[in-house]
Amino acid sequence: MDEFITPAISQIGETITGKTPSSESPGDFGSATPFVTPSDSFDQKFIAHTERWLSAAGVAKLRGKLLPPNSVLVTCIGSSMGKVAMCKVASVSNQQINSIVVRDDYSPDYIYYTLTNNYRALRNAATGSTALPLLNKGDFDALKFRIHSSKAEQQKIAAVLSALDAKIDLNHRINAELEALAKTIYDYWFVQFDFPFDFAQGRPDAHGRPYKSSGGAMVWNDTLKREIPAGWEVVAIGQTCETILGGTPNTKNPDYWDCADIPWLSSGETASFPVVTSEQKISAAGIRDSAAKLLPAGTVVVSIVRYIRPSILGIAAATNQSVAGILETAQFPSSYLYPAVCREVPRWMDLRTGAQQPHINKATIDGTLLVKPSKSVIDAYRKVADPLFKRVLVAANENHELTQLRDWLLPLLMNGQVRVA
Repeated sequence: MDEFITPAISQIGETITGKTPSSESPGDFGSATPFVTPSDSFDQKFIAHTERWLSAAGVAKLRGKLLPPNSVLVTCIGSSMGKVAMCKVASVSNQQINSIVVRDDYSPDYIYYTLTNNYRALRNAATGSTALPLLNKGDFDALKFRIHSSKAEQQKIAAVLSALDAKIDLNHRINAELEALAKTIYDYWFVQFDFPFDFAQGRPDAHGRPYKSSGGAMVWNDTLKREIPAGWEVVAIGQTCETILGGTPNTKNPDYWDCADIPWLSSGETASFPVVTSEQKISAAGIRDSAAKLLPAGTVVVSIVRYIRPSILGIAAATNQSVAGILETAQFPSSYLYPAVCREVPRWMDLRTGAQQPHINKATIDGTLLVKPSKSVIDAYRKVADPLFKRVLVAANENHELTQLRDWLLPLLMNGQVRVA
């Protein structure tokens, strides 16, 4: 029979609240140590990527804030309150995160799963306003959670859940490699214009020579201020694809939200590539009575507020008004549009306006220029690129199923309803 204890977090480990280096010391930022903030993805067990890093000098100034590997990080402010992750390497966080350096008496992985299983309790423990909930270090340390008393039992439970997370993480890494490969192929074909070409047959061929490097005919384009392959055109996205902004049904009308079954995305969910699920759903009436539109699978979606993040819909879904959808066409399939849009992100970030909610608008997307290849080149490109995107979608759907299985097992293992042999 399982035995449980209910220690406070302060008894489980040392809590370290992070800190942000002074903006007057830009040299504190660099590439030595990950700097974790709530804006980074907490969707996986381990923080896989951070937007910012600290320099060695910056870490030296925050030496007391350095988190060892396997620390458990909890976001403790704002809308992201209660999200949990672990760091695989030594890291520093900002002041919006409380992290637990777990004592040797406990399994760090098990503590991670305990807190993940108590997401609602963490959020409910917050004080402050509804708009800006806050869980300070003192209140965080005082929280108590029911856990297995035996470290061996903790480790067995964590091993089961960690195996599922390891497979999920592997799929994420495979998809990252496939995505990078697809972008490289796009760059080779449509930026360098060195798509494989059979000059004798006058058409693209997988065994042909690089078009531009081998002397393929190029013409000057005044719009792009560069040469493009002869016969190609330059068009704006809005001239050739339909761009659709989302909307939000009245949140006080239960007819639009209760028992709804149509996925509805917020801007943060475009950080997933591809998008195969959503946190919220709306009804057909919600779409009918609002600006939200149902976008088909294959649509390239772009969050246009604060962070510009493109993705591809793996499912039919609607979005809120902070997301724009670019419908693919035969001439511009998503396997072409997605890497093209990703290349525009730095420029679009610079074009954002608005102090509180920096954003771009639909016109910015519609006015973005694309090179329009010949149909034979697009058809040849799709034979190479489309299988990569299909493989990414398969792995993403597998991860969705594994995540559902993990989330189903999590409370059963934690409360002792299911035991690990």
